[in-house]
Amino acid sequence: MDDVLSQAALGVLVVSFLVGIVVGMTGMGGGALMTPALVFLGIPPTAAVANDLVAAAVNKSVGATVHARSGSPDWRLARLLVIGSVPFAFAGAFVIDLFGSPEQREEALKVAIGVALLLAAFTYTLRVYGSVFHRWGRVDGREVRIRTVPTLLVGAVGGTLVGLTSVGSGSIIMVAMLVLHPGLAARRLVGTDLVQAVPLVLAAAVGHVIVSGVDWGVLVPLVVGGTPGTVLGARLASWVPDSTIRRGIVIVLTLTGLALLGTPPLVVGATGAALLVLGPLAWAMVRRAHGLPAFSSPGDQSSPSPDDRTPS
Repeated sequence: MDDVLSQAALGVLVVSFLVGIVVGMTGMGGGALMTPALVFLGIPPTAAVANDLVAAAVNKSVGATVHARSGSPDWRLARLLVIGSVPFAFAGAFVIDLFGSPEQREEALKVAIGVALLLAAFTYTLRVYGSVFHRWGRVDGREVRIRTVPTLLVGAVGGTLVGLTSVGSGSIIMVAMLVLHPGLAARRLVGTDLVQAVPLVLAAAVGHVIVSGVDWGVLVPLVVGGTPGTVLGARLASWVPDSTIRRGIVIVLTLTGLALLGTPPLVVGATGAALLVLGPLAWAMVRRAHGLPAFSSPGDQSSPSPDDRTPS
């Protein structure tokens, strides 16, 4: 039994390190990659979500502290998002607990994670598109008009998704803010997202700890592996075209979401092949339509700047 547990902990350690590298390089993919990875390692979905949320609360606090000290967050937006998201995030675990028997809860949560991954893949696509062609907004220092009610609703939807699945704090909310407040400069957008994500993820983590507790054999490797992986990924960010990795994340999220939803393997494989073959061609056509070279080079100025790669 001890050998099995040590092998599982080693698997979590390795996967969290690899996911940390991706997060450090691109600023994307934390919960959306880690939670399904834990599920595929054989960890029950409820335990995967709970432990990933606790680890994310630790990691996001570090990033948020850096941005708070630099003065980059928009505290008005962050406050509205927190008000909208925290109650729903905290309630997520209690909602899952109402799904019936333990087996029914695990199956329902697996479906919810699958849906959340497909939604995250879609929003990641929008985020890549926005960061490459629209630069997320260029009016740093100009007063941004806050859309109060839509921002509260975004917080509520994001909080619900994070509370149920741990997916969405750095993808869905980020893109929604980009759409609602296009004048918000990139650094402030990332800083705002990180600051609001701390109480959001913390509230979700507390709810899951109350309902299902934590598994130290999973949580410790998550933190120990993820932190150095993120640091290494940040150092590698200038060497590897992050736009390529981001598009790879979209493919991985799509296929993983389909698999969790019980899609036949043949369909998942065909979808993956189509994305691999047709995806680059479609992306080249989009770039050409915007007056850019069909394929970007390492020095392509249309790629997101290092400031945009903050983990989210």
